[in-house]
Amino acid sequence: MSVSDLPYAADAELPVSVEELGVLKRQFEIEGAEVTTQTKFNYAWGLIKSKRKPDQKYGVQLLAEIFQDSPERRRECLYYLALGHFKLGEYTNAKQFNNQLLEREPTNLQAQSLKKLIEDKLNR
Repeated sequence: MSVSDLPYAADAELPVSVEELGVLKRQFEIEGAEVTTQTKFNYAWGLIKSKRKPDQKYGVQLLAEIFQDSPERRRECLYYLALGHFKLGEYTNAKQFNNQLLEREPTNLQAQSLKKLIEDKLNR
């Protein structure tokens, strides 16, 4: 099964441009110690979608901080935490976060598509 078979899981393969990631990083750095949750989330999103594993790891780290510190943003973080762990090859962690999202939103098409990709990897 490929991502092209699951259009809602396109996030799994489509990276942000270097320029777009640069814009997100600059905003994150400008805000520094006073970084807003939204800016942190935006940068983490860009990092998750990067092709570089170190970026993806840092994105997962930032999302985990938001998940821990901002209960009102947990639902938003679940999909991208699942996606980040998936891209890092951490399929068990990806499945746990994705299942949490599906428990809250069983009809979420992105999470349903990602579930199929995760299960395919775990079954190999």
